[in-house]
Amino acid sequence: MSQLPRPPTSTSSRLSTIPSQKPRQLSHLHAQLAQLTANVSDLENLLRMTAVQAESMRGLGGYVGGMFMAASKVLGEETVRGGGSNPAASSGVDNVREQHPNRA
Repeated sequence: MSQLPRPPTSTSSRLSTIPSQKPRQLSHLHAQLAQLTANVSDLENLLRMTAVQAESMRGLGGYVGGMFMAASKVLGEETVRGGGSNPAASSGVDNVREQHPNRA
């Protein structure tokens, strides 16, 4: 039997194209790494901004809580003065009179 030359297989054709594709693949990987670095930098900036905003939200929460407590106190005193029929609102009548004897 004579030795016939083998037709190129997919393995041999892949091996022959690797050296020519390697610079292109490295260039592509470099571009992807640059994009990843930019995205991580953007994420870091956004996280820093989110931390600042979270601290501001905490301060606003305290401010709004104080406003609700003040409004509750004012509305509670108005209910006492008006002689409201709501038993839940008038349950603190004695407490309000003790705190402000000249009111109510």
